[in-house]
Amino acid sequence: MAGFADLNLPQGPDKKALQSLLEAAAHLGYSAVALNHVIDFKEKKQEIVKPVSPSELFPSLPIVQGTSKRIKVLTRLTLVVSDPSHCNLLRSTSANIRLYDIIAVFPKTEKLFHIACTTLDVDLVCINVTEKLPFYFRRPPVNMAIDRGIYFELLYTPAIKDSTMRRYTISNAISLMQICKGKVSSQSESS
Repeated sequence: MAGFADLNLPQGPDKKALQSLLEAAAHLGYSAVALNHVIDFKEKKQEIVKPVSPSELFPSLPIVQGTSKRIKVLTRLTLVVSDPSHCNLLRSTSANIRLYDIIAVFPKTEKLFHIACTTLDVDLVCINVTEKLPFYFRRPPVNMAIDRGIYFELLYTPAIKDSTMRRYTISNAISLMQICKGKVSSQSESS
């Protein structure tokens, strides 16, 4: 039986809030969630820390509604890259990066999008489709990403709030869908 998964639960310092999010996800029938640790290199110098084991955070995981199985908790690292030098971190064989279950990259330029699709060892390429993109999606890098098993994640939550963002979201999502043939996931801005 297929189940639902939320691959972007923000990992904050509040354990009680995170526990209640997990319980809500299990109650709604999600079979898996990923605790997301975001690193934005535009902010202060940030290091990639070792992910916290779910067993350290939660003594017992909630049971998924309608099944007898416990919810599966994964770890996810999302790197927001705005400069090609930030990609060197992903190319290196950092021990801490390899400890995460899912690696995502959020490229800010066309060059970084191309690098993410063709050379970086990532699982997801995140795209903010709620604004006019500074570049067009090109078939060769997107097809190469699909061949390498990379999926695309679209940030769509702001589209619910504003009609202009909704227009950009629909237009950009259609543009990507025409090229990538359906290898897309979605992302919420906040839980």
